[in-house]
Amino acid sequence: MRIVIAGASGWLGSRLTDRLRTAGHDIVRLVRRPARGPDEVRWDPAAGQLEPAALAEVSAVVNLAGANIGDQRWTPRFKEVLRASRVDTTATLARAIAALPAERRPGALLNGSAIGWYGDTGDRPVEEDAPAGDGFMADLCRVWEAATAPAEQAGVRVVRLRTGLPLEHTGGLLKPQLLPYRLGIGGRFGSGRQWIPWISMADWLAAMTFLLDRGEIAGPVNVVGPAPVTNAEFTRALGRALHRPAVLPVPAIALRILLGEMSTEPLRSLRVLPGVLDRAGFRYEHPDLAGALAAALPER
Repeated sequence: MRIVIAGASGWLGSRLTDRLRTAGHDIVRLVRRPARGPDEVRWDPAAGQLEPAALAEVSAVVNLAGANIGDQRWTPRFKEVLRASRVDTTATLARAIAALPAERRPGALLNGSAIGWYGDTGDRPVEEDAPAGDGFMADLCRVWEAATAPAEQAGVRVVRLRTGLPLEHTGGLLKPQLLPYRLGIGGRFGSGRQWIPWISMADWLAAMTFLLDRGEIAGPVNVVGPAPVTNAEFTRALGRALHRPAVLPVPAIALRILLGEMSTEPLRSLRVLPGVLDRAGFRYEHPDLAGALAAALPER
C-alpha cells in the first residue's frame, strides 16, 4: 500500500512508520518544513494548506498529529494548542480528501482520537456506542472527530481511533513512572479505584495494520486492550514487573496541586472495552497486563 502519515515523527507515528515500512509499504510523511525527499510532502495545517494531489490515489491516510497533552499544565493557551493541533490537522486532511475527484480519493482515513471521548465512566464498562462524556478531553474529542466530516461525506471510509494508553518504556503512561518505582516510591494515584484502558505497543501497532486492511470497519474504534485494570491493580503489577515496592500512594490533592486541571487525567476512571476489534476477530498478542508489562520493560 501507499500510505500518507501525518504525525509520523511523534511517539506513536514513528513506530507505525517503521512497522509499515518494514512490512514493505510505501510511506509518505507530511512535514511542516521543506520536504527533503520524495517520501515527504510539506503542508501547513495551521493555515489549512495541503495540496489535494498529495493524497491522490493513496491506499490510506493516517493522522496521528497532535501536541502531547502532558507537556505542560493546561492553561487556557495550552488547551488551545491541544485543540488546534488536532482539529486543524484533521480538518485540513478531510477537506483535501473531499476536494479530490471521487476516483482519486484515498481508500481510508484513519484519524486519531482518544478514550477521553467517554469522560469518566466510573465502574461502568463502555464500548464505541457510548455517548461523549463531560470535561475538556471529551469536548476536545467531539470537535476532533467532527472535523473528519468532509472526508466521510465524500464517501471515504473513516476510522476514528479512540486510542487508550499504549505501554512502552520510552513514553506514554510508563515513562514518567519508571524512576519513582525504581527509587521505591511508586504507588497508586488517588483512591486507585479508577480504571485504566491500557494496550501493549505491539498490539497497538497490530491493531493499526488490522484496521488498514479491514475495509468493512468504519466509525469509532476503541484501540485498547481486552482487560482494563484499576489503577491499584496496575500499580501492583508494575511494582512486580520492576521488582520494587508500590506502597506510597499519591493523594488526589497532591496531583491537583502539581498538575492543575490536567490532574483529571490520572484520576478519571475509563473502563473502555474494544467492542469493534473483538467482534472483527482481532487477536491480541498481550491480552493480560503482566505480559504487556514484560514486553514493555525489556531492561527491568
